[in-house]
Amino acid sequence: MNISQVADRTGLPPKTIRYYEEIGLITPDRGANGYRSFSDQHLHKLAFIGRARALGFSIEECRTLLALYEDDTRASADVKAIARQHLEHINEKIEQLQSMADTLGHLIDCCAGDNRPDCPILNDLARH
Repeated sequence: MNISQVADRTGLPPKTIRYYEEIGLITPDRGANGYRSFSDQHLHKLAFIGRARALGFSIEECRTLLALYEDDTRASADVKAIARQHLEHINEKIEQLQSMADTLGHLIDCCAGDNRPDCPILNDLARH
C-alpha cells in the first residue's frame, strides 16, 4: 500500500504518517523507486497508534504501548500501570477544566453585560 491508501484506511493524514516514520514509530519498506510501501502490519501499527493518540496517550506512551504490544512476554500489569497513570492525568485535567469553567461562569454571572464600562471579567483578567 502507498501512503495515501494507508491514510485512507487509518484516518491519519499522510503528514502524520511521515512524522511517525521520522520519529521511528514505524519503518515502512522502500521500493526501488524510493517510495514508501506499507504492509498490513504497518497498517495495524498505525491504526494502533492512531487509537492510542485519540485516547490522549503521548507519543512516548504510544512507543511504550506499542513495544509492549509486540512483546509476547509482556506483563499486562505494565500496560495497566501506563493506562492508570494516563487516566490520572486525564482526571487532573478534567478538574482543572472544571475549575476554569466554574471561575468563568462566576465572572459571567457577575458581569451586568450592559452599556456600562465596568466589567468584572476584564477586571479579573487584569489583576496580578
